[in-house]
Amino acid sequence: MSDTKIEIKTAKKPKTSQNRRKSRELVLKAVYRGMINAGEIKQIILDAQDDPEYTKADEAYFKHLLEGVTGKINELDQKISTFIDRKLEELSPVEHAILRIASFELMFDMSIPYRVAINEGVELAKLYGGVDGHKYINGVLDKVAENVRPQEFRR
Repeated sequence: MSDTKIEIKTAKKPKTSQNRRKSRELVLKAVYRGMINAGEIKQIILDAQDDPEYTKADEAYFKHLLEGVTGKINELDQKISTFIDRKLEELSPVEHAILRIASFELMFDMSIPYRVAINEGVELAKLYGGVDGHKYINGVLDKVAENVRPQEFRR
C-alpha cells in the first residue's frame, strides 16, 4: 500500500450577500413575469426554481422577498407613486419591479440597512434597466428611505 493522501475538496459556500443578490435577481424576474403575464405566485416560484441560477440563490430569502412583494403590492405601489414624476403605468416594467423589491426591503425588512436596499436596487437597474434607469431608481429609493426610515436616514 502506498501512503498517497487523498484530498477532498469541499465546494466553497457562496457569500450570503451574493446569495441574496442572486435572490433579488430571481425575484426581479419573477415580479416582472407576474406583471407581464399576471401569473400565479406558486407557478412563478416553480418556474424560478427551474432557473439555472436558482442554486446560487438564498432560497429562504428568495421566497420571503417574492411573497412579501406580491403580498404588499398595493402598499408598495402607493408609496412609490408618491415619489415618482409620472404615473405608475408609465414606468418601465423592469424599473417598476425593481422599485417594488427595494421598497419592500425599505418598508418591511428592517434587517436590511437602507443603504444596502438602495444599492441593491441600483445594481439591479444597472444590470436589467434602461441606460440611465439606475439614476432614476436611486433618486426614488432615496426619497422612499427618507420617508420610511427617517432616523436611520439622518444618521
